[in-house]
Amino acid sequence: MSGLISFQQFLNSDKSQQTHTLSLLFEPCEALQNLIFRNLLNSEPKSFSSYIEFIEAVRKTLLLLLKASSTNKDLISKIIAAHPRLGAKKVESKLSQAEQASLQSSTEEAQILAELNSKYETKFPGLRYVVFVNGRSRPEIYKNINTRIDRGNYGLECEEAFNAMCDIAIDRATKLSKI
Repeated sequence: MSGLISFQQFLNSDKSQQTHTLSLLFEPCEALQNLIFRNLLNSEPKSFSSYIEFIEAVRKTLLLLLKASSTNKDLISKIIAAHPRLGAKKVESKLSQAEQASLQSSTEEAQILAELNSKYETKFPGLRYVVFVNGRSRPEIYKNINTRIDRGNYGLECEEAFNAMCDIAIDRATKLSKI
């Protein structure tokens, strides 16, 4: 797992390096990267001076996207669905693998997560359950996903997913900046 380049280097680097950094902070997602380039990185002046401020600007951009969700439903789904399923055996991102390591245990628990993911995705077509695990126990995760399924509010799910994605990115930025 490599560390992050400094934030100033990130701002001044080419699109390829910026895309790589965005994939470290978030999950690799062309739709999200295009949104970020269009709304934040290709605009002047840039009103952020750190990864944390930048991620908060991404959060604001994502939440504004939800306000116009009738025209952006496919884009919203692509961004959220880029996140790996919780507890999935095959996860591309090494950071996601490490973050979800505490959820990998018995076959029975893996089956419970698979069933909950399936139930969630049936309730919210096109979305993935996204939560900032951050040391939460399996029972806490099970309770959270069931609460969100029972609530049944698509708009709130998108909002929770975007907030979780940004919380995860802030955590990654903090950890990777120290490596």
